[in-house]
Amino acid sequence: MTKKRSLAAGILGAVLAGSLIVASVISEATGDTRALDVRGGGTSIVAGGTGAPEFAPVITKVAFHWKRGEGRFECLALAPSAAAGSPGSGNFDTNAMYVTGEIDTATVARSTVVLKGSATVTGLGAGSSRPFTLTARRGGPGTRLVLEVSGLTFDETLLEGQIRF
Repeated sequence: MTKKRSLAAGILGAVLAGSLIVASVISEATGDTRALDVRGGGTSIVAGGTGAPEFAPVITKVAFHWKRGEGRFECLALAPSAAAGSPGSGNFDTNAMYVTGEIDTATVARSTVVLKGSATVTGLGAGSSRPFTLTARRGGPGTRLVLEVSGLTFDETLLEGQIRF
């Protein structure tokens, strides 16, 4: 009798564990974003900097979070005010762009998250209610982020920080 109860309890435990795994997979596959907990932040460098002809470096301070269907996104882009090779050219002291807004949706596929929302943008691409999309991979330094806002695309590499989900 004890063996039957132990066997029944073991089967019940396996079924419950399997159900939780299936529910988790279905939640992610169907885009149930209420179950997602996405957060990240750090310092990144923009590939190509300001672009031709100067190619001045640009770093960003980025932060975001999404949980229970709500979230925020912040990104401050900084560039040096001094020309390359001159004293102070390594000081990122000029606010080139600031993006701040609410995240409306979050979608995860394997190790990539796509966050979409609406932001206020100052500097480059300035305006209000600007749609944005942030595509980011899970990880730490070396992780890729791509921000699309105001018709501009910024391909960034995380230098410090972490992206988790």
